[in-house]
Amino acid sequence: MAGGFYFLLTALPTLGEIGTAAPLTLGELSSFLGDAEGPRLLVETIALADDLIQRQALLAGEIEQASPSVLSIAQISDEEPLPDYLCPADTQDQTSKIPADSLWAVYYRHAASVAKELNSPLLRLWIGLDVTLRNALATARAKALGLEPSDYLVATELSEGIDQFDPLINEWAAAPDPLAAMRVLDQARWRWLKDNDQWFSFDQDELVAYAAKLMLINRWHRLATAQADQAAQTVA
Repeated sequence: MAGGFYFLLTALPTLGEIGTAAPLTLGELSSFLGDAEGPRLLVETIALADDLIQRQALLAGEIEQASPSVLSIAQISDEEPLPDYLCPADTQDQTSKIPADSLWAVYYRHAASVAKELNSPLLRLWIGLDVTLRNALATARAKALGLEPSDYLVATELSEGIDQFDPLINEWAAAPDPLAAMRVLDQARWRWLKDNDQWFSFDQDELVAYAAKLMLINRWHRLATAQADQAAQTVA
């Protein structure tokens, strides 16, 4: 028997692969859900990670403008405080050597709380995947620099065995440039989603997978557009 999200999911546009144009933004997906509070919160929890990535890039001067889906432009640019649920609740989220890591630890715990509250196994697994991958990368970087890896790990209670990512980390390390290295990681995320997307279940976790795929497609569309703009400016 089909899940309770049949009409919602069948009304959404079909997604292509990474590298194709996105049929809608995460903000548009959230708006499409209207008054469906639970599904909208699941989508916004996924979208929030993309907002934080853009915020980090904007504050570092890597991009000139951002297109957030959940946070405001003022919050993205650090002109206004982040929502309370992204503020450290206790000292365990304030001890990271890198300030951005503290924010990510808070986000991951918030997302895990949403997954538990709304009974979304896929969101819980997706967050666990991202935490584990992030900690595997942090460990590899720390070892390469002769630093203590444990000083750079986040939300370790949500992480599961970073050793499973050794082959992927080796592929990431061998990439010829940072963009190619990022693609290695996002292609791995994409494969995981295709293996776990609950396709044709018409359950809320199929919506979670759709939102996560859409995030990746939008991310690479933004990167491709930025590259094209940069190339055009160079020629001009």
